Amino acid sequence: MTTKTRTRNIVPVSYKKIQVECYSGYKANERPVAFIHQGRRREVEKIIDRWYEGGVDSGRPATDYFKVKTTDGEIFILRYLSLFDAWSINKAPHRIAERLGSRSALR
Repeated sequence: MTTKTRTRNIVPVSYKKIQVECYSGYKANERPVAFIHQGRRREVEKIIDRWYEGGVDSGRPATDYFKVKTTDGEIFILRYLSLFDAWSINKAPHRIAERLGSRSALR
């Protein structure tokens, strides 16, 4: 008897801690409006997608993800870990963001 193994295209994602300016409406750090990356301030023109993982019932801390487009046309994945009140950014924004056409690519 043979067993078929299904392989998935898994994208390794690494993040670097950054400073983020946020809009805080009904909750703190609701969404990013600008961030400092590689010594430059970059304004968020558009939030392309947003999703979250974890939370109260999953046994993992809540993590918010934002796929953003900056005013200079670059695309980045930003991550907010509420447990540590910390923001981070994907180190390879172009390569990873192009392959992350949807949030399911991160899972």
